[in-house]
Amino acid sequence: MHIHILGICGTFMGGIALLARACGHRVTGCDTNAYPPMSTQLAAQGIELIEGYAADQIGLTPDLFVVGNAISRSNPLLEAILDQGLPYISGPQWLAENVLLDKWVLAVAGTHGKTTTASMLAWILEHAGMTPGFLIGGVPQDFGVSARLTSSPFFVIEADEYDTAFCDKRSKFVHYRARTAILNNLEFDHADIFADLAAIETQFHQFVRILPKSGLIVANASEPALKRVLERGCWTPIEWFNDPSGWSLAGYDVKDNCSVVLAGNEIGALHLDMPGRHNQDNALAAVAAARHAGVPTDSSLSALACFGGVRRRLEVRGTVRGVTVYDDFAHHPTAISATIAGLRRRINGGRILAVLEPRSHTMRQGVMKAQLPASLQEADLTYCYAANLGWDVRSALAPLGERVQVFEDIDILVKAVVAAAREGDHVLVMSNGGFCGVHDRLLKALATS
Repeated sequence: MHIHILGICGTFMGGIALLARACGHRVTGCDTNAYPPMSTQLAAQGIELIEGYAADQIGLTPDLFVVGNAISRSNPLLEAILDQGLPYISGPQWLAENVLLDKWVLAVAGTHGKTTTASMLAWILEHAGMTPGFLIGGVPQDFGVSARLTSSPFFVIEADEYDTAFCDKRSKFVHYRARTAILNNLEFDHADIFADLAAIETQFHQFVRILPKSGLIVANASEPALKRVLERGCWTPIEWFNDPSGWSLAGYDVKDNCSVVLAGNEIGALHLDMPGRHNQDNALAAVAAARHAGVPTDSSLSALACFGGVRRRLEVRGTVRGVTVYDDFAHHPTAISATIAGLRRRINGGRILAVLEPRSHTMRQGVMKAQLPASLQEADLTYCYAANLGWDVRSALAPLGERVQVFEDIDILVKAVVAAAREGDHVLVMSNGGFCGVHDRLLKALATS
């Protein structure tokens, strides 16, 4: 079968492309403004990518169009598909019907940490010899790809609450029929499709409503919104983390090593080469979920000790003249704050120069602008790229005083960062997009300055 994917360079749809190819299908796709790691991953797999959504792509005569959730009405290719009555399906529905039907699905949901936690969970199962399939919204360093199909009954998936497609406004995760579910956290986000936090909680409860009694929910006890979701009704056993009566962590040292505690009893040591308390929480949730799938806790902790991390999650892109440049996906104030705090704790000295692109739909609408200054407080200097934003970024970030600069020109921003940088500094780039290739621009400019 020939499958043509609209929006193929999105992290989820790029994973669908890899899985469809592994199923033996011919796969092509189209998108705009492709950037790594997904564009390079597709190229490495030999998947043909067409730039743009021209209606003449129906001339490829695929057997099926798979439509990503970034595609909306008025898209010329989508309109041609609808006008001619050609077969189409959403990515989550294709996945559910063609990959997940006979799998033990371990789903990781939450506003933050889905990619990292799902990567940890997949690596734990891999380390235990269970060779899981997976679809993750990023590229785990230990696997080198964002999706994999295997003969194993176990499949790990990043369970996104974003809507499914133009034709299905339910959250993606309702399609996955999970048996083991991690509920990491829950805050307001995706302001382009959700009116408020209550609307997101309703979608999470839809997810909870379809989990089996034989399953397990691993939920964060420190999140009031998750407690509200589960109080609406729950038919599946729950194991809480960040809870003294359930799973918890204790005894942190300066390198973020700590002990894993279950029901008050210390059961092992967690050594993780990823900074920040949020990553310890991610790891704890993965350990609990893996135990439900049959992995002993000591095996999980052994796996996490050699976990290689995830691309675009505090990924070091290079060091020039003693200045280290990082790439991170943080784009929500909570994630920005946690990422800076984690890096601050790990480097134990040196300045942090935060380089931020408020690019998500929520950020572009200015919904989180009041929380931004506090989230950047631990950075020594902040450089914000504000091109094409519909709100006054300078006024919003004014509480940071002289420690912040705002730019509409990427080249001027790069020059400003390089002029300020000195040996021992850490330049932390945060964006959920390609950010005009700013990482390479910074490294090149540092090398020639």
